[in-house]
Amino acid sequence: MSGHGFTIFDTAVGRCGIAWGQLGILGVQLPEARELETRRRMYRTYPEAREQRPPLNAEIAIEGIVALLRGGSADMSDVALDFSGMPHFNQRVYQYVRTIPRGETRTYEDVANGLRVHGAIYSVAQAIGRNPFMIIVPCHRVLEAGNYADQMAPNGGVISKRRLLTIEGAHPTVSKTLFEVLLPVAPPRPHGS
Repeated sequence: MSGHGFTIFDTAVGRCGIAWGQLGILGVQLPEARELETRRRMYRTYPEAREQRPPLNAEIAIEGIVALLRGGSADMSDVALDFSGMPHFNQRVYQYVRTIPRGETRTYEDVANGLRVHGAIYSVAQAIGRNPFMIIVPCHRVLEAGNYADQMAPNGGVISKRRLLTIEGAHPTVSKTLFEVLLPVAPPRPHGS
């Protein structure tokens, strides 16, 4: 037996999934459009896991996720995560992101600077995009420059960063218009050109 398990649980935004192993949480799945799709993603992502009652570490994580998605607060800093096989840089990013307080945001550049890897904005963005620990590692609190809150990791399901930040009471974020996405704004031209 692999020691891996998962469960599906109710939250204010829908039915989420969580998977665990002997070393800690393997990942969290936010709701897909239908519970069946959430369950399928759990089976695909964690094929060795069997649906079962969660151990204490996973129960603490579930309680924290439920509280945060209800608009409350929760301290999940003691929830053990299984970083096995994960690049060391990603682990550092996730540990840093776990320290961002509820209701606050940072940019990819802020995270890179906080880790003292100035200029590693793209690497931070890649790590955030691969975050398997949704909500426990609150990647929704990390935004691209300009505070755009549109993108979410694949296991974010149908929930957007903007919605999660609104639930947490974070500062309003803006969304790129189609024009801004297709045509980047040119820098201002100096007078006399």
